[in-house]
Amino acid sequence: MLNENIKTIRKSKGLSQEEFAIKLNVVRQTVSKWERGLSVPDSDMLITISDVLETPVSVFLGEKVSETKPDDLKVISERLEAINLQLARRKTLKRKILHYSFVGLAVLVLLTFLIIVLVGSPYLTWDYSDPETAVMGTFIHGFEFVFVRLSPFLLIGLIAGAILTRKQ
Repeated sequence: MLNENIKTIRKSKGLSQEEFAIKLNVVRQTVSKWERGLSVPDSDMLITISDVLETPVSVFLGEKVSETKPDDLKVISERLEAINLQLARRKTLKRKILHYSFVGLAVLVLLTFLIIVLVGSPYLTWDYSDPETAVMGTFIHGFEFVFVRLSPFLLIGLIAGAILTRKQ
């Protein structure tokens, strides 16, 4: 009788064995054993079951409970609400990551530009007769040449991205 009552009330609340087991902090197999009558929950667990299923303990130990259909609309709406909450959190997290990436890259571009301005192209005074110095000077000059011309466009794009992804 106890096993049938646990199963009937659990189903009427719209809980699977897995969900019910998680709420009780037991494994699903334990719930299955209770419902098949292979074992019986102890008194403390019976009180916990009663709390989770919002049913008095006397109902579990008393008469056979008639099976009632769970309020399908309520169960579906609760699950949809949980899914929507998860999706909203994920979307917010992605937006924050993107926003801070834009801000971080914009700061990095500004710092690089500031370093280039403050250093003042020291490679222009190097002696290019040494091949290694000539190669290094050429690479630094090439980087500076490309960076100074592309960084304003990159910075504008990063600032626009940061503005578009900020909290609304």
